[in-house]
Amino acid sequence: MFPDGTGPSADPAGSHHERRIRSFQPRRSRVTAGQRAALQRLWPRWGFDIDGMRHLDLDAMFADSSERAPGTDSGIPHAHASPTLPVVLEIGFGMGEATAEMAAADPHTGILAVDVHTPGQGNLLRLADERGLSNIRVGNGDAIILLREMLVPESLSGLRVYFPDPWPKKRHHKRRLIQPEFLDLAAVALRSGALVHCATDWEPYAEQMLDVFSGHPEYENTQLDGGFSPRPAVRPRTRFEGQGLQKGHKVRDLLFRRR
Repeated sequence: MFPDGTGPSADPAGSHHERRIRSFQPRRSRVTAGQRAALQRLWPRWGFDIDGMRHLDLDAMFADSSERAPGTDSGIPHAHASPTLPVVLEIGFGMGEATAEMAAADPHTGILAVDVHTPGQGNLLRLADERGLSNIRVGNGDAIILLREMLVPESLSGLRVYFPDPWPKKRHHKRRLIQPEFLDLAAVALRSGALVHCATDWEPYAEQMLDVFSGHPEYENTQLDGGFSPRPAVRPRTRFEGQGLQKGHKVRDLLFRRR
């Protein structure tokens, strides 16, 4: 679809790393002309494939990206040092509207936005370009591989997981992203004091999230009563969230800190 490295790869990690039960389901939908143009023009500068083959230099990634960093093949250098710029990892950003809004409200924080949905990747790049946002980088692929293979310890200042797939059927619960093993992996990449913010409109999943976070020794609830958090003003309401509210779903926010 995107020859010569001008867009995201179909399977960036290939067979380089072990396969696992995936917490996401790839969605196939049409890429609009505007999204395709944004991907072709901006991907070499603001996008990267999660191939698991190198460590990311987050400082270099979020420096002025009008030109590629010298000595790299994709504008994304290798590194073994934690960034000085606060960088927040967002896993699953949909069409990117909320991500762009949060980036505009906090231009001094870098957002490493990861998804597997090509139209959403193109739309977020388009929004960033139109609004002059230089603090968004878009990752294509499995966030688990990113955390496990490509981020150095204590390189993240925050983690956001908004409305992940709830996998409502009991036999599919093992596919849910928020599991003890995921929190183990995230704890390595997160700095002490980093804020982890999750939100879901699926009540059983919200309860599971609360149990998993509360039972993990590396995280502490920001709520003194040990429960859910009121929705912070910094998290914009999305169309997806609005649809859930119209169906009578209750949206739950969880705010935990890395100890």
